[in-house]
Amino acid sequence: MEEPTGDSPALESPAPVKRRRGVTGEEPVAFRAVRQSRVRINKFDLASVLKLSLCFYVASVVVIVAAGIALWVIADLIGVIGDVESFLGKLLGSKNYRLEPILALEGSVLIGLVIAALGTVVTVVGFALYNLFAEVLGGVEATLVESPPKF
Repeated sequence: MEEPTGDSPALESPAPVKRRRGVTGEEPVAFRAVRQSRVRINKFDLASVLKLSLCFYVASVVVIVAAGIALWVIADLIGVIGDVESFLGKLLGSKNYRLEPILALEGSVLIGLVIAALGTVVTVVGFALYNLFAEVLGGVEATLVESPPKF
């Protein structure tokens, strides 16, 4: 196997390196020319969209349910839950009206999972429509720019 030498193209940098004086004018600073490339997004893999969308929506449900539990505990500690229960008891004409936290948690999780499933379906259908339109119209073009490193 042949060893690469200093003249080998494999050891050359992909962008030309230029030298210029630094801000103080003393030491030269190396910088690379900015590279740009244009890309076109023609198609999304629907299985990947499904997996990513499902993970996003389920994670959102977990965060919202955890925040709801924390708010319920805080509201219970400062007495807001008791005030709401007494207000609803007076409003409904019941002396022993109680909110059931476990039932509320189960309902919240169930509603959250239904919303996550619907959101996932809508997202996948949206990307399928994008794939159809991109096939006809050519997709979305983007320009990628490699910025020089900041020292």
